[in-house]
Amino acid sequence: MAHGNESTDFILVGLFPGFQHSIILNSVIIFIYILAFLGNLLLIVLIWGDPQLQTPMYILLSQLSLIDLTLTSTIVPKMALNFFTGERTISWIGCGIQSFFFLMLGMSECLILTLMAYDRYVAVCNPLRYTTIMSPRICLHMVAGCWIGGSSSSFIHTVYPMHFPICGSRVIQHFFCEVPVLIKLSCEDTSVYQLVVVVTSIVLLVVPFSLITASYTLIFLTVSHMNSVKGRRKALATCSSHLTVVSLFFGPNIFIYMTFTSSHRPEQDQALSVFSNILTPMLNPLIYSLRNKEVVEALRKLAGRYIVFSR
Repeated sequence: MAHGNESTDFILVGLFPGFQHSIILNSVIIFIYILAFLGNLLLIVLIWGDPQLQTPMYILLSQLSLIDLTLTSTIVPKMALNFFTGERTISWIGCGIQSFFFLMLGMSECLILTLMAYDRYVAVCNPLRYTTIMSPRICLHMVAGCWIGGSSSSFIHTVYPMHFPICGSRVIQHFFCEVPVLIKLSCEDTSVYQLVVVVTSIVLLVVPFSLITASYTLIFLTVSHMNSVKGRRKALATCSSHLTVVSLFFGPNIFIYMTFTSSHRPEQDQALSVFSNILTPMLNPLIYSLRNKEVVEALRKLAGRYIVFSR
């Protein structure tokens, strides 16, 4: 077939199709998705419902939670519907929409994580200028820039590969539509575009990761010279949470997008996608809340208001 991609559905093989206990596996994934959805939704409600959390750090954290909540919702419901109904297809338009939102959210998260590192750098290394450099207005402009940048890049990297001709099988060896997997279905030589993907990944993954690394190097140097043990512990506690999330995000994505897709086994891509795009969004609210006194206090206030209201 030439370019009539929009007239035929794709077939998603699902999550680890050869796994014997697939119903248990899919049920566990759905349970993790529900926890991720509720956890991130609760974190958003806490941040925007408590005036004390209306600071740049928590505004950025709320955006991370919004991205994680939406990202898992882009993937898991369709996967669950296909599995339990036995309907494995996804339309050409549906595949493009899913691919667009997945890329947009992933790229936006990459930029948000970079801003979060910059926020911590300014707070620790330039505390006297923090309110000027990271004012709520400037923070919101930065957030808008992340969403616009993620949307623009995602649009380009969704529209272009969706027009590659598919001559043979339309079976996608994955549980959702993703650009690296779609490229494998094309009967054209896509090596040039794969190189473009690697270069784009360097810009959107390696450069932000390098900036985050540089920020935390300067932060640790500053913290090491602090005389206050309490201040040192507080700075390290906040930074360690963010570093954990950064590691969980960048590790799998650098492997997926910076190595050529022909070298990946389907099982590798699926395992990394489950870890990065389903398990990690569930862990993020826990990572940020368990060691954060302000979030815990906001949760106590919300619980107190609920108890009073219920009475």
